[in-house]
Amino acid sequence: MASQPIKPSLAGNASQSQRTSQLGLRYPSNGKTIYHRPLNRSRTQELSQASFAYLFGEMVSYAQKRVTGIQDLEKRLNVQGHPIGLKLFDLLLYREPPRTQTRPLNIIALLQFITTILWRHLFSRPADALEKSSNPDTPDEYMISDNDPLVNQYISVPKEMNQLNCAAFVAGIVEGVCDGAGFPARVTAHSVGKGEEGELWPGKTVFLVKFQQEVVEREAYLPKN
Repeated sequence: MASQPIKPSLAGNASQSQRTSQLGLRYPSNGKTIYHRPLNRSRTQELSQASFAYLFGEMVSYAQKRVTGIQDLEKRLNVQGHPIGLKLFDLLLYREPPRTQTRPLNIIALLQFITTILWRHLFSRPADALEKSSNPDTPDEYMISDNDPLVNQYISVPKEMNQLNCAAFVAGIVEGVCDGAGFPARVTAHSVGKGEEGELWPGKTVFLVKFQQEVVEREAYLPKN
């Protein structure tokens, strides 16, 4: 998806234009940026889907440059989402009421934080399902299901890339939250096949969360409630 580069407006006097050309950024006349706003100021504000669709489409287009294949593109999207998850974890924890403002101390508490608080912040609803792997050989794997990921609704995938799942960006956000909480994990996004669930929810995605061995070993020492 090709697009013309966004050019800054030329409003302002000569000194402001010169300062803009030197720094490459425009600052409000009062000198305050988004970093001066209270952390709770925009907690109830929402971004229009049209704006998000345009921005995310440009992100996918940017990530598509100089990739060697689908896996490489999904990795780039994952990398784009990871730092967002790192910052969101501290921000969402700060916005919690004081009585519930505690860091997750085990895997289940962390996953519940992700599927409820994080998902509501990103998509205005909780995740559709949270499951633990039934395979005894993979006790470190959990699955988060989203029946209709927002990030896939505005992306037109060509036939030669039909295995691409742009929800890898959301997987990167989840991975960043896990790392920020002290539960390092690898998170990947997988499309559901053409079975019964695939016909009901064509865009359904399962996020596979695979925690590192050190997390599983630490979990074994925690008291069972």
